[in-house]
Amino acid sequence: AIPLEFLQEIEKQIMDANLGVTPQNNGEIIRINIPSLTEERRLELVKRAKQEAENCKISLRSVRKGANDLSKQLKEKGAAEDIIKKLEDEIQKITDDFVKKTNELLSEKEKDIMMI
Repeated sequence: AIPLEFLQEIEKQIMDANLGVTPQNNGEIIRINIPSLTEERRLELVKRAKQEAENCKISLRSVRKGANDLSKQLKEKGAAEDIIKKLEDEIQKITDDFVKKTNELLSEKEKDIMMI
């Protein structure tokens, strides 16, 4: 059996996730009644998916900035200009690939959510 404090923590995390469901804890298990997907609920889920995709792209840009900052440090330490340029181009290519993949996944997820 799962200790009660774990169940309570899981229940709290589900509530904090703001998923639009209310967990019911009977002391042994947690039950979640998932409402049927109305058009309104589907649109809410698509909106949430778009927010998560945007958060992902923000994270990707942050990682790109960190990588570019490291390449600038290499330049300051005397690395060849052409190597730094190739490195920055590769960083941008990788970032673009992941942004594209994020957009593709979002598009697929939107179709899944809106399919009846």
